[in-house]
Amino acid sequence: MLLSAWISGLGLGSMYGLMALGFYVTYAVSGTVNFAQGSAMMLGAVLTFAFAQTLGWPMLASALLALCLCALYGLLVELLAVRPFAGRGSESWLMATVALGIVVDNLVMFSFGKEPRSLPSPLAVTPLKFGEMGLGIYPLQLLIPVVGLALAGVLHAVSRRTRWGVALLAVVQNREAARLMGIPIKRAVAASFALSALFAGIAGVLIAPLYNVHADMGTLFGLKAFAVAILGGITSAWGVMLAGLLFGTAEALITATLGSGYTQILTFTLVIVALALRPNGLFGRATLRKV
Repeated sequence: MLLSAWISGLGLGSMYGLMALGFYVTYAVSGTVNFAQGSAMMLGAVLTFAFAQTLGWPMLASALLALCLCALYGLLVELLAVRPFAGRGSESWLMATVALGIVVDNLVMFSFGKEPRSLPSPLAVTPLKFGEMGLGIYPLQLLIPVVGLALAGVLHAVSRRTRWGVALLAVVQNREAARLMGIPIKRAVAASFALSALFAGIAGVLIAPLYNVHADMGTLFGLKAFAVAILGGITSAWGVMLAGLLFGTAEALITATLGSGYTQILTFTLVIVALALRPNGLFGRATLRKV
């Protein structure tokens, strides 16, 4: 039972980590975060369901189109809810991104319906077996950590070892210098929000066959993903991914051993204790500020 819970926790934690990577990307490039991440995750799952089940399209084509639309949604979040406020030095984008996410959740609720729906997947039909014993886990639960860690590795390599990645990181450090070097500031920030929503959409597509698809599914996931981003150190791609794995594993083990009634209490208590001991996150580093 504990082995099954541990593997299930890795899959769940990788989903948190993917969404937390979206918070990392926008913070690293623009110093802002996308609090509409939960709705982007929900859109990835709902759109995949709509294309695959309602329209009868192939699963792969449905998922790819859903992810493209998630990236487009990220562009709209930056254009409508972030740029008008961040450009004036206002922090009202905090509330604007939250509000836009709520609007999208409710629009989907009216069009998609309130009833949770199941998204079939060949990777989430037959549980794996070890000898004669069923482990109670699906191949998809093993695939999610692989995808999450691979994306974290790619993101880290791109941001540290390519000119494009370094250029994006330069935007938040000194916008004027980045502009003088020919870096398109607005495009860079918009690209970070598109990538942020894309990561959330990937999480939604991967997790949809394991959980029921519904319009409210991204709310709690988005909150937990932000907690994971802070816990891991929002300035570290590897940090937020590893923190997601730790958070998901702890959540699954607590549920398996003590029951679901203790899950939220203990996991968020552990987050508070960890941040009290490591204010910059488990894998983050303090940044120097010029005064």
